[in-house]
This record gives sequence, structure tokens and C-alpha cells, in this order.
Amino acid sequence: MLLQFMFFYIRAQQQTKDKIDLSGTWLFQIDSLDVGVNERWFNRKLEDTIRLPGSMTTNGKGDDITVNTPWTGSIVDSSWFFKPKYAKYRAPGNIKVPFWLQPVKYYKGAAWYQKTITIPTSWKGNNIKLFIERSHWETTVWIDGQRIGMKNSLGTPHTFDLSESLKPGTHLLAIRIDNRVKDINVGQNAHSISDHTQSNWNGMVGQLFIAARPQLHLDDIQLYPDVQHRQVVARLKINNPKNKPTKANIAFTATSNNLQAEKLQPITKTVHVKGVQTELEIIYPMGNNPLLWDEFHPNLYDMHVQLTNQGQSEESRVTFGMREFAAKGTQFTINGRPTFLRGTLECAIFPETGYPPTDVASWSHIFDVCRSYGLNHMRFHSWTPPEAAFVAADRAGFYLQVENSSWANQGASIGDGKPLDQYIYDESERVVKAYGNHPSFCMMAYGNEPSGKNHEKYLTDFVHYWQEKDARRLYTTAGGWPVILSSDYNNTPDPRIQRWGEDLKSIINGQAPRTDYDWSEIIAKWQHPTVSHEIGQWCVYPNFKEIPKYDGVLKAKNFEIFQEELNNHKMANLADSFLMASGKLQVLCYKADIEAALRTPGFGGFQLLDLHDFPGQGTALVGVLDPFWGDKGYVTGAEYSRFCNATVPLVRLPKMVYQNNETLNIPVEVAHFGEAALTNVTPSWNIKNAAGAVLFDGKLNNTNIPLGNAFKLGEIKQSLSNVQQASQLTLTVSINNYHNSWNMFVYPATLPEINDSLLVTQRLDAHAIQTLEKGGKVLLNVQQGSIKPEKGGDVKIGFSSIFWNTAWTNGQAPTTLGILCNPAHPALKDFPTDYHSDWQWWDAMSHSNAIRLDEVADHLNPIVRVIDDWVTAQPLGLIFECKVGRGRLLVSGIDLTADIAERPEAQQLLYSLKKYMASKAFDPKQRADIEKIKDLL
Repeated sequence: MLLQFMFFYIRAQQQTKDKIDLSGTWLFQIDSLDVGVNERWFNRKLEDTIRLPGSMTTNGKGDDITVNTPWTGSIVDSSWFFKPKYAKYRAPGNIKVPFWLQPVKYYKGAAWYQKTITIPTSWKGNNIKLFIERSHWETTVWIDGQRIGMKNSLGTPHTFDLSESLKPGTHLLAIRIDNRVKDINVGQNAHSISDHTQSNWNGMVGQLFIAARPQLHLDDIQLYPDVQHRQVVARLKINNPKNKPTKANIAFTATSNNLQAEKLQPITKTVHVKGVQTELEIIYPMGNNPLLWDEFHPNLYDMHVQLTNQGQSEESRVTFGMREFAAKGTQFTINGRPTFLRGTLECAIFPETGYPPTDVASWSHIFDVCRSYGLNHMRFHSWTPPEAAFVAADRAGFYLQVENSSWANQGASIGDGKPLDQYIYDESERVVKAYGNHPSFCMMAYGNEPSGKNHEKYLTDFVHYWQEKDARRLYTTAGGWPVILSSDYNNTPDPRIQRWGEDLKSIINGQAPRTDYDWSEIIAKWQHPTVSHEIGQWCVYPNFKEIPKYDGVLKAKNFEIFQEELNNHKMANLADSFLMASGKLQVLCYKADIEAALRTPGFGGFQLLDLHDFPGQGTALVGVLDPFWGDKGYVTGAEYSRFCNATVPLVRLPKMVYQNNETLNIPVEVAHFGEAALTNVTPSWNIKNAAGAVLFDGKLNNTNIPLGNAFKLGEIKQSLSNVQQASQLTLTVSINNYHNSWNMFVYPATLPEINDSLLVTQRLDAHAIQTLEKGGKVLLNVQQGSIKPEKGGDVKIGFSSIFWNTAWTNGQAPTTLGILCNPAHPALKDFPTDYHSDWQWWDAMSHSNAIRLDEVADHLNPIVRVIDDWVTAQPLGLIFECKVGRGRLLVSGIDLTADIAERPEAQQLLYSLKKYMASKAFDPKQRADIEKIKDLL
């Protein structure tokens, strides 16, 4: 157990000084030609120096970035290497890559680290180990020219037994670290090694020391809580390297810092040690009422284990929690109580250092932020975090899914007899041994999205192996697939509102907005819990004010490219507006995704991709938070947690847009996975207008709310006949202190005629041109699909924001980020809107063309703007006005004619535009050439 191992050495340093801290200055040398072993660098003085803990990059070591930098990671969109627009970013001295954050230096290969150490005479006869908390990646150790061995774990400490090599006196310690992918190909995109996220670094971080302990010592302590029988089964191994039979006393005592915890009695046992290793099992009673661990009460215990033999004593402390994380039917339970996973991914994103932090404070901050956004779960995508992450999660009551550092895809595979097959078993053994006692370690998978013709058989065997070996957690094959009957739970991308390759056929883009669907049909065929894999992936515009935050080893050169592209199109002043407007749409999309999961009866949970930005894979700005876990200004944790929480009021709206001759019939329900059932609750609701005035309100029947979801609370029935004007209304449902809201839009069922001489047309024909020449007014209502590709017709508009990004989805639609408008513009007076997309814009975005504004006139400021992908940053309009000759023209890229009888939003928008054009306010200042307008079509 890593924690036990580390505690022993901390204690030894404080009390017996039997520890040599290796942090500080080391000798160092790059071995780019890979000659160090043959030339015996382990025996000669190296030429450079480096500070550890740290990496080559944090020390400024390595090569400058060039077009030939040998990155680790797939580059799906390789246009940076040849497109003329990127030529200046390929020039020496101005290298800027758009694929991911850019390190200040880069090196892939072997590097040597060397230090002289002095072993005190008091260590004679002791067991001596070298401890490297996290090394990246393959680590080979020499003492005085003698090769000790090699370790290559990506997720656990590298420890080396130096007992036979380190006698009292001075010695030369040499370490060779190689960060190349060689025989064991975990996948170049695995977040354990990839430049997409943490970077493929070379170095040693975290605790770094050599320590001595008695020859007879504790090697491993694993604790198996048994909540039902109020006990812990302790299994431990006693190492006896000299293989001398002996007798030892071992004492166990569990304690808690919680004053409410029952004081527990020690257990002492005499052990007859025979052989090199002795295994021991004891049952430790936890009293009459042990404190349980969960997200609401993360109660922890320390098991103190003291081994005494021939006057020598060592003590270990192992932190654990009394909990049972299990599957019951299609839902998860914690200590027998239903729970719902509200999770996000952690993909090893640490721009300051390029490697994960190893201190508890950093991880506690991350979990605190996640909790403030209503989450209780984190998945570590294709990597295993350091000890500190588990310690922080234990304290925070977070449920973790840990993976064994592999994404066997895109150049790698699993189950095909390659070295990776055995490595995954070896790595999982190391991970469970190091972190298995942590109560937060609730779930494990091999890794992410595997490939290989035999991967299903391999992963089925892998799941069976661990189910039989260790019941402290649940197991599944992988993040994503395959779904097999043997898994304890599914981790599948099926239940989400947009999938890869769906383009505009997804629920959110291909179906009129509503909130009455769920994933019941999808999960009906499975008998165990389902966690939806990587839901969301909704993008937001880059926050260029974020650039100064990147003051560490990874720089946001990608943002600099995107910012310059925006400047080139003369829209630099719109950057903040694009961020805020696209951010509001992003949150709306995440709300739809999360609520669909919460509405599904018997669902297990979801894993967002992501709560914070993913900097790689072409730059995936999918977070409401930046890579530093800071908010971007358009949503707070308090706002987000209204729809993402342990208790969330929900409604099943059949649509989001109504006419005032209709009556609302809205079923109300709740997802409640709190600490206990709610009793004597009277849910309430109200509907307010945009000014905040309450138009309607009411209460539902008093009830008790059990744990679970899809619990029906009643129905809201309300006539809309009193809503006389087009209105944006907000429905809020409240259950105790939990509130959730939805915007609805109500329009008059009958609209008055606009008595004006304006011409509404879909063609700029002779009649329309003549009308303009005579000083008339024309509303050019462009038919969908009639804008030339080069004029904006090739832009893929949809309602949602961009899914993941355009680089890694090969331009999957939509390639836009919603609208930006001035809500106070008189053209929109009778079509109530905020400055950003909301559900009333779904119809328009589903029947529209983008129009390149710079193809019409310079500095054309549209009434409604479309926010383009940040990579292309084109100035796009949806509705704009201009003077043409003596006339006045309003152009709508939205088709407001097709099937208009079935489209109340289109009726209302057309009415609002016509009413504006009939008024004195319709007086465009911008002039445009009629030929340029004609050339759009």
C-alpha cells in the first residue's frame, strides 16, 4: 500500500532519520543518440544539471518546437503542416501549433539523471528502497555501475530494492528515463502519455527519496470493509528477505478523528514468520455502529499496524472508509442507498507543469470546484492519478473511476497477444495494491475505447479476473465499449443527445426542443447500471483573456492563432461577446444532456466531457471552466447546480414554444439522490415574465419523496390565454431549497396584418430590384440552401454549439456556436430574445443559411449574427439590413416561408421583421451594392 509505505518513511525521517531526501540538484544529460548504456554513462559524471522533482520541460531542457517535433498523439487535421494560412506559424521563431497547448521545450527519448548519495552506518543490515512517486516513463536504475532493474508503471510509484547494493558509504545513483512508446504501446492518445493533455514529459515528480526499514517489514496491507458485519478484513504481507524463521508481534488499532466515532480496541497477534514472505489475515471488529463513508459523510478511519521483532519496530497507517459501493439492478448504491453518478472527466490537464500535481491541496481544490457545480464523481480517462488525488477524493466524498493508462486505439490494440495485454494486468495489480484501500476508488476499467479483433474476449476475462479477486469496487471493460453481460456496469455513449457522426440528425439538432424524452428504451435491454460515456462535448468560443494564465510550461499558442484569425476578419471587438453568447448556448446544451439522464428511470449516471476545457485533439473548448478550473464568466456553480445536483426538480415539457390559445399540461417529477428521503414536501411552481413579474403560480400536493428518480409530483395545468403579447417566460419548480427553471416562449395565435407596401420575396428578381430602385422596402427571405457555398452556404448551421470541435470530427455539423444579437434592436421587438441562442431560435437555425457579411459590405453590422467556428472565424450574418440604391433592404438568411403554418416561431419572427420595416425605425445606415446582394444567391 503506497500510503502505508509513504507514511512509514515520513515517520522514519522525523523519528529515526532513516530517510535520504533526493530532491534538489542532480547531474543530468540528454541521450538523444541512445548511446548512454553502451558508453556506460551510469559510471561517468554527467555534463549538465537539473532540479528534481520536476521534468525536463520545467527545467527548460530539450529542443525548441519545430515543424518536425516528434509529437505523441494523433493529429487528425494535419492542415497546419501545409495550408498557406498557417505558413507564418511554421516559420522558425514563430512556431504556433493549433492541436494542443504548446510546451516551451520538447524531448522524446532517453535522458540520464545522476546523484551521489551517502549511506549512514546506522543503515547496515536494513532493507533499503528507492522511491520515485511518479516517473515518466521507463525507469532504469544503476548503483555504482550495477544495474538494479527497470520499472515502467505509468500510474504508480517506481520502487527499487537497493538493499544488496547500498552498504554504508558513498555511492553513485544513476537513473535513465525513456519517454518513448516502445514495445508496450498503450496508445499514442492515452492521456497517461499524450501531448494532447498532460504532455509526454520526461522526469521524476512527487516524493523522491531513499529510505531504510527493518529487514522484517510490512510489504502490503489491504483492508476489506464489511459493512454488513461491521468489521474489516485485513490482509497483509510480511517480508523476510533473509528467509530466517522468526517470531513477530503485530498490533492493529483503528481510529477516527470524528468525535462521534466509537473508540475501538486494539488487536495483537503473534506471527510465526517462515519463508521470504508471510501472508496474514485478521478480522478487526469496527464496533456496534461504525461511521460509514459516502458523498454526504466522508467518514474516514486510520488503521495503525505495528510490527515488532527482536527489538525493532515499524508502524504503518492505512486510511480507509467503511463503505459498500455496489450495483442493485440498474442503479448504483452506496451502503445500500441508491446513488446517481454526476461526473466529469479528468484527462491529465495541468498546463502549469505538464504533469499531475502530487499534493493534496491541489486535488482538494479540484474536487471542491466540482462539488460546487453539483458533481459527486470523476472519471480518470486512460490514466491513474497520484496518491494525493485519492486522499483528496476520500476527504471530499467523491466516487472515482480509475483506468489503467491505456487508450488502445488509433495505432494500438488490445487482446491481440501484444505486450500491452500483459502490461494491463500488471499495471492493474500495481494500481490496486497502491490505491486499493481508498474508499473513493469505487470503479475500475482497463482504459478507454479499445480496438483489436479480440478486445471483447480479452476485456471479458479482465473483468472476471478482478471481480473474483477484489470485491471492493465495481468493474467494467472500458470507457465507451464493449458492453458485455459480465460487467458490473456499462460505460456507453448510447444515451446522450448528440453522438459522433450524427450531425444535424441528433435529438438536439434534428428534433424540435422538448424535455419529455429519456433513455429508457436504450437501457431496457441491460440488467445492470448504465453510465453515459462522455456526454456533452459542447464547445464555447475561446476566452482570449485566458492567455496570460498560461505562465507555466504549456502555452496557449493555439489561442494566439485563433485570436489573430478573428482580428484578420476585423471582429476583435466581438471576442468577449462571442464567448458570452456561445457560453450561454453551451450551458443550455449541457442542461439538456444532464436532465435527460436525470429523467431516466433506473439510470446509473453520466460522465461529462467535460466540466473544464480539453486543450488537445485540435483544441476542444468543451468546458464551462478553463483548464485551471476557473469559471469563464457566463455561469456559476450555483447556477449550474440547479440542474446538476443530488436533488433536481424536473418537468416533461412536450415543447418549448406555445401559442396563447393553448393550455400547459406539464408533468412534474424529481430526481432525488440525497442523504435521505424527503418528508412532508409541498412542491411549488411559478411562471414569470422577462421583467420578473409572476404571471402564474401554484402548489402541488404535499408528499414524501423517496430516494430515486422519475418520482411523479403532479402536473401543472395552466391556460395561456392571458398572455397577449409575444413573451419569454420562465417556469420555476421548487422543492424545499432546490430550484430548477426552464425558458418557454408564448406567441399570439393570431397576428394582425402589417399594412405596408413592403415586398416579401425569396428571389431578388426584376420586381424586387425595381422596388428598391423606386425607393421601396424589400424583405429578402432567402430559401434554405440557396446561398452560394463561397458566400456562406457551405457553413453547417444547427441549433447546438459545436460538438467537440471541427478538427477531430472532420467538420461534423453544426460548425457554428449559436447567435449573437442586440435584444433591444427594434426588428426583434416582437420576437423576445436575449443576446444569445435559446429554444425559440431552434426553428430559425434549422431553416437557415449563413451569409458571409464581408461579401456584402465592409463593416456590415447585422441584426442577428451567427458565431462561426473559431478556426475559420468568418463574419456571418443571419439577418441584416442595408440601403440599396434608393431603397431599403432587409435580408433574412432564415427561410420564413417553408411550412410556416407549422412554425409559430417563424410566424412571429416574420411578423416582428415586417412590423419593424413598416415603422420609421427601419432606416439602414449601411449601403450595399445590389450586384453583391445578387451574387449571394
